[in-house]
Amino acid sequence: MSTSVESSVAFRLSEIIGALSHALDLTEGQPVGHSQRSCMISMEIAERLDLPARMRQDLFYAALLKDAGCSSSSARMAELFDTDDRELKREFSFVEWTSGSDFVRYAARNVAPDSSGVAKAGKLLRALWTIRKEASELNEARCDRGARIVAQMGFSAEAAEAVRALDEHWDGSGRPDGLVGDAIPLISRITCLAQTAEVFMSAGGPEAAIDVVRARRGRWFDPEIADVFLAIGPDDPLWMRIVDDTAAEVLRDLEPAAGLALADEAGLDRVAEAFAQVIDAKSPYTASHSVGVAAYAVAIGREAGFDDERVRALRRAALLHDIGKLGVSNRILDKPAKLTDEEFTAVRLHPLYTFQILSRITPFADIAEAAAAHHERLDGRGYHRGVGAEHLSPEARILAVADVFDALTADRPYRRPLDPDVAFEILWKDAGAAFDPLYISALAGSGIEVGCFA
Repeated sequence: MSTSVESSVAFRLSEIIGALSHALDLTEGQPVGHSQRSCMISMEIAERLDLPARMRQDLFYAALLKDAGCSSSSARMAELFDTDDRELKREFSFVEWTSGSDFVRYAARNVAPDSSGVAKAGKLLRALWTIRKEASELNEARCDRGARIVAQMGFSAEAAEAVRALDEHWDGSGRPDGLVGDAIPLISRITCLAQTAEVFMSAGGPEAAIDVVRARRGRWFDPEIADVFLAIGPDDPLWMRIVDDTAAEVLRDLEPAAGLALADEAGLDRVAEAFAQVIDAKSPYTASHSVGVAAYAVAIGREAGFDDERVRALRRAALLHDIGKLGVSNRILDKPAKLTDEEFTAVRLHPLYTFQILSRITPFADIAEAAAAHHERLDGRGYHRGVGAEHLSPEARILAVADVFDALTADRPYRRPLDPDVAFEILWKDAGAAFDPLYISALAGSGIEVGCFA
């Protein structure tokens, strides 16, 4: 990311990405703040190793964005194990998965929790057989996607490669390339240890983190880095800083001052575009949904006479409107049948998650309300707030139309894509009650073609 900006207003990327990393925590089933706390541990190790400024900068952002590619495995994991992918991933973070016996026990504990004994055994065998065949492909896709997203935001090749090599292990047992020892980038080795230590620390305190690092020293972790971490001790002030409510402020102070990364308007667009990829990778049925909604929203906004600045904000809201879906299980999102009341309740929470994430980010706070209102309806029968027309901005109304139009004309687990004419018929049927007819007309009159964004 460029450190010089032409705009008179620039925002620190540490604040933006630190807040957006909460969405990555959701999709990994981790407590909110996991990525930030992992970054804090990484930077403590960097300080004790006396790393040069440029390497600290790469480490800082790589640690915050370490899970940028992880949403790409959610759908397949939920499908194979027939369970909530977030819970599956959370428990996986405690497993020494390079041990075949540990992995089998983990799979047996988690596969198809709602199935009978015989059905569960069959699904376990199929899952293990499939994972054996697909593990390398799944890991490589996840690692490559994460690296691409980091690079897309403008960070260095070293930071991107560090994210790609995050799961490499000192003894060569890791993924995706089975690198050994010093062949693994140094900042990958640091972040690999830091994220594992954070998982165990959050669950069992500093002693649990120290125990797991000691146990995996020389196998998963570089012995030198492990020894630096083990020298910290369970009573070190670091642990209080990590769990303190002001962790985000502490993180701001840890950001390397040399080469401070700032985002201008174009940089904010890149961040929104990158996280749209994270969101859309969550499910094969939404592979281009955020981009599609953005394209339709922009077409409506321009047709409605919005100026360039307003269109730009509308596009960002559209790109990020579903960021809260990272907190919803793929078992629900990809379900090919009607949702239960309990499942629909879980889905209805995703706009709230969207608001909670975006409203904490200064340059995105102004779009948070509209982004989170994309399922609200003029007659008040929408969600998550159930408010009516008097509370819905033009941007919220536009996103509602764009979101439904893209959903109707895209493939879904329960039906094939609808013809655009049929999609417009459905929108017009609910015009005035659910959708603003002004913006249905604007979309129809824009001339935009379905799938033009793919």
